[in-house]
Amino acid sequence: MGGKSGLRGRCVQPCRRVYTQKEQTKRFFSCLDLSLDVLVKVLLTIPQVRSWKIEGRKKGPHYVFYTVKAYRILRDHGSDPKMKKQALQLLSLALGRTGTHYNFLPQRPQNPVSIEYQTGSGLLVGRVKGTKQKPFLTPREELLPGDLLRLGYEDESWHGTNRIGKYVPKGGRFFLKASSKTSPAKGTPVFLTDRREKSLEDMLSKLEKELIKKPESKIPPSTFNVRLPKRSRNKAMVSDLFVFRKPGKVKSRGLTGLWLSSQIKNKMPKGLISRLWWWLPPVIWPADEIRFKELVDIGLKKGARNFVFNAPWQMAFFGVPKKLNLWAGPFCNIANSLAINTLVSLGFKGVIVSPELGREDYFMLPKHSPLPLGIVISGNWPFCVSRILSEKVDTQKPLISPKGEEAWIKKFESDYWVYPNWKLDISAKQNELEKAGYNLFVHLVEPPPKGVKLKKRPGLWNWNLDLL
Repeated sequence: MGGKSGLRGRCVQPCRRVYTQKEQTKRFFSCLDLSLDVLVKVLLTIPQVRSWKIEGRKKGPHYVFYTVKAYRILRDHGSDPKMKKQALQLLSLALGRTGTHYNFLPQRPQNPVSIEYQTGSGLLVGRVKGTKQKPFLTPREELLPGDLLRLGYEDESWHGTNRIGKYVPKGGRFFLKASSKTSPAKGTPVFLTDRREKSLEDMLSKLEKELIKKPESKIPPSTFNVRLPKRSRNKAMVSDLFVFRKPGKVKSRGLTGLWLSSQIKNKMPKGLISRLWWWLPPVIWPADEIRFKELVDIGLKKGARNFVFNAPWQMAFFGVPKKLNLWAGPFCNIANSLAINTLVSLGFKGVIVSPELGREDYFMLPKHSPLPLGIVISGNWPFCVSRILSEKVDTQKPLISPKGEEAWIKKFESDYWVYPNWKLDISAKQNELEKAGYNLFVHLVEPPPKGVKLKKRPGLWNWNLDLL
């Protein structure tokens, strides 16, 4: 989004931004925080689960302390209603987003992208009151010296911060300092984003002193040497592969591929099954595994021989794959020759590399690839593939980003695919890529819904980007 690649360290948090659809302007993709406090009892009964991971990217000491303390209480005293209540209170004060247990309680599923909740980071402590010249806050919680407040959401260019100097009681009044250019509008949400209470500061100081006393550990230099695999000697024929959602009378030069799905179960074109390349989706949920295994078996019985897996584990559908042409697809996100070498041992015959690579990466990869390589050279590549979607989103209408970029959504099987209204297109580089060693050039065909017009713009993706 906005020409930025999240996998290249350039994420600008497009999921947290405001989008417009029809007359609605909402944060349609902003998720709540996952909170599995409801699963503590169950997890404790599973001996194979030996540790719990608590996410905390870009969080402060306050969040870490409160969250870890809460889950420690749940671990040790989860059966005590009073202690559980105390733990949940600690989580509510951890300055994270509102929590959700998503579908981990089947009897009480929750949509984590419900627009009914605010999803700004931090604890909502009130809204701006007063006049433009003298805005103030009446906090819902007491504010301590050193607390950091954020006015508005992070994606709003005018948002600002205020540091609390003196104690402010719950229901008191704190006059906000706004920038000279922009004053927050009345009703603007105010979030408590960081707290450095004295007890926590003292604890951190004590830990720092203990660390200073400990001798510095000496780590010997690594003796690991990378041995890159040799380049594949298989001289495969150069081909274009056009991939469609459903069979039709579309004529394309080169090879033809079809996404394997329930919709084409009884529409597999006779006489062409053995020549088609059958693409498996990037995500197959446990509840759908049996159905896809049946689809694979039907295809094999009818003579299908070419398959593209978009997750390496999908090889399990085939048992011992004999005389089959099995390729790893672009959603496997294969980006280096060592990963390709692992795929050799699994029985793969070729790899369609990750579309997240840049020019230098693409040209370097064939030099040490033990398998023939393919690349997505044009077509509609999704922003994301998701199992969930806000109930307020109409999949037949485009969504417009703050930068004026359009996106559109289609549901295939159990997942929603979110596409930009411009194509990935590095077809002008095909000759260079062919000389470098690529022999399969993939074109993904995905007609947009009515009312969505594809924009003409460079679709180079990360071609000109390097790793940070």
